[in-house]
Amino acid sequence: MTSETIAGMVVEVDGTGGTVIMVHGLGGTSNTFTPQMSVFDGRSRVVRPDLPGSGRSALDGDLSIPDLAGAILGLADALGADRVHLVGHSLGTIVCQHAAVRHPGAVASLVLLGALTAPPDAARAALRERAAKARAEGMAEIAEAVARAATSEATRRDLPVAFAAVRECLMRQPPKGYAATCEALAAADAADAGAIDCPTLLITGEDDVVAPPDVARGLGDRITGARLAILPRCGHWPSLERASEVNREMRSFYRALG
Repeated sequence: MTSETIAGMVVEVDGTGGTVIMVHGLGGTSNTFTPQMSVFDGRSRVVRPDLPGSGRSALDGDLSIPDLAGAILGLADALGADRVHLVGHSLGTIVCQHAAVRHPGAVASLVLLGALTAPPDAARAALRERAAKARAEGMAEIAEAVARAATSEATRRDLPVAFAAVRECLMRQPPKGYAATCEALAAADAADAGAIDCPTLLITGEDDVVAPPDVARGLGDRITGARLAILPRCGHWPSLERASEVNREMRSFYRALG
């Protein structure tokens, strides 16, 4: 594994072969997908960026979902990859959908964990309030509240390490970058999911209150041929809460691609 700065983002690069870009969500980093690295076992070039304003990547002005989709497509171009497999979590699933619609020839497949379309009005207002709180008070209180709300009761009770990983990831976010990402999500428009024509796997938690299973079902109905897996006892961070189940579904999906 190497850490590099590519297209203005700090990225982790592992393996060789076809390119997979893994796009974290709000409050996430490249570490969101650490448990999934065994799926690829070095046979693909797996690239995990910290999005602009998240983790180790600097914030340069305001953020928007089109900006972030452009950043991912720009990363693929900088890597010399004509076609990439995209894996996204939460906000990252919106970014991946927009990238697939904007440049369908560049996206070979999608894996969307805790998939979102666009926030309802109440959630948009709450995200803007959270952005203001992050700028004024930092991340400590936000991290605790969001980690508890976004993980399942089973995770908090039985998998304290997974809960701690979610909380720590949020805790370590730069407040200004986190706030800008909140505002990008608050202003998000849904991608035209019906225009996505690449193989797609949707994985969501049965107990996800951020992106309930009905959201994934609705997306699956709009994306031709999409596969859907709903994981029991899982909240909004399936890559950490139910890593082995996520990895099983991803292995099956990629095997079917050939």
